[in-house]
Amino acid sequence: MQQGVDIQALKERFLEIYRTHITRDGSQELLRWLEEKSDYFTAPASTKFHEAYEGGLLDHSLTVYDKLHPKAEGRYSEETIALCALMHDVCKTNLYKVSSRNVKNDVTGQWEKVPYYTIEDRLPYGHGEKSVYMLSGFLRLSREEAMAIRWHMGGFDDAAGAGFGNTLRTAFEMYPLAVMLHISDMEAVYLKEPRE
Repeated sequence: MQQGVDIQALKERFLEIYRTHITRDGSQELLRWLEEKSDYFTAPASTKFHEAYEGGLLDHSLTVYDKLHPKAEGRYSEETIALCALMHDVCKTNLYKVSSRNVKNDVTGQWEKVPYYTIEDRLPYGHGEKSVYMLSGFLRLSREEAMAIRWHMGGFDDAAGAGFGNTLRTAFEMYPLAVMLHISDMEAVYLKEPRE
């Protein structure tokens, strides 16, 4: 578990982007939920694959925003860009739990208890579709926003390999924002963020 991000600075940047650009009906209720009833600002982005540290989800979401903005600017509203980038992985809130395991220290030869993240999924609804479902409880998404968030994992989505390949291709053909969000997410994960 990596440490060292300035969660408060990241949160302030998130809040500035969110409050400036995401203003549709329900956005304040969503923000209140994020701040008061979720671990969005402290959750990791994954158990071990990328940004598996406190604040990793917030850090990742801002990176995706930075990658998506230049691709989508001028084609989509600032609200759509911010909403899709910042909330594409809202499904990861209240999902990860800290546990511990024993690991042998190679230097000392002693066994040490080290923390790691586990998954405790109380809403097993998939990945992208879970984010769309959760967001829809607060605000209305456009069809293209919903498709972009739903399919942001592209071929890495479990459903893409279960007979949904044509659905993914069709979504990408019909909704350019879905392609842009997917590319931005992959750039964030594989080209910018630290990996263990």
